[in-house]
Amino acid sequence: MPPGPPEVIIAGAGIIGASIAWRLAQAGASVTLLDSGGLGGEASWAGAGMLAPGGEIVCHAQWARIALESPALYPAFVEELQQEAGVEIDYRACGALEIASTEQEWQELLARRQVQEQLGICAAPAEAPPGAAGAFFYPDDALVDPRQIMQALRIACQRRGVRIREQTRVSEIGLSSEGAAVETAGGRLTGSAVVLAAGAWSSGIPVLRGLERLEIPTSYPVRGHLLGYRLAPGSLGPILRRGHWYVMQRSSGFTIAGTSSETVGFDRRMDQEALACIRREACELFPRLGAAGEPEAWLGFRPATPDLQPCVGRLDNTQLWLAYGHYRNGILLAPATARRVSQEILSNSETDLTAPFANR
Repeated sequence: MPPGPPEVIIAGAGIIGASIAWRLAQAGASVTLLDSGGLGGEASWAGAGMLAPGGEIVCHAQWARIALESPALYPAFVEELQQEAGVEIDYRACGALEIASTEQEWQELLARRQVQEQLGICAAPAEAPPGAAGAFFYPDDALVDPRQIMQALRIACQRRGVRIREQTRVSEIGLSSEGAAVETAGGRLTGSAVVLAAGAWSSGIPVLRGLERLEIPTSYPVRGHLLGYRLAPGSLGPILRRGHWYVMQRSSGFTIAGTSSETVGFDRRMDQEALACIRREACELFPRLGAAGEPEAWLGFRPATPDLQPCVGRLDNTQLWLAYGHYRNGILLAPATARRVSQEILSNSETDLTAPFANR
């Protein structure tokens, strides 16, 4: 990378790519942010915004460290973004009540708690609903509105001089000792570094070094459905969870229930059986939903990898940085991912600052 501020091209303008762009631009980098659709139009738009390592970490996985680092960054991340963009972001540390309905679920929850205690995740036994086997309360779990975050990131990036090019599909990334080139339908863009943050679409973009196509971790979509109910603000306190089912409420009263998981490729058709299952499970968690009227339904594509671990960091010794594969936790991991990737690009360190998350 030549001396002076880096010229960085970012492929993918979801919450991960846009957060990296913002952090780089704050440090004086020249940044171009590309997306084949609209900024934040896919998983970042569809995500519920639950910031809950307590509900996600079940073992000593590689991603656990960054999953614990990122929530601690969130309050300052949101405050700084609000100030730069001049918009309000709904962020609340409301806690979460994790419920085990059966004795088997309770034993699984107790086993998870043993791991989480070793990692420093706080929780305390809580009063379970009638008929349930047990419950834990996670006081540090939080929620955020990702659509408001994306609105703020658009404004903050524009004010920092980021060139946002929507409806611009990246067809190829070329790497050389001098830098990188990105091919798009609108022509070639060149820079000193490239970040691949295209979510579930990432590994579908060819990466070439000369005539050699480089291997990068596979990404694929896991479709998830969600339901939204219009309730009175404050009618639900903490997040309610049982396994992968949850109910959470924004400050406006908009209450989100989820979620399903289907590996069906990029199929955007609504699965009515999945929606009915979510509705049934959500009403068991929060019976008031039974009288809440017909909910709004939508879906999104979580960016998964075969081992369900995020790819964050420099690819070998090239000028390409990977930032995808966050699966169910892209919103949660955005602040830490942005900090790590931007710092490494700016320092151009030969040492991988994101190990063990890179070069897997």
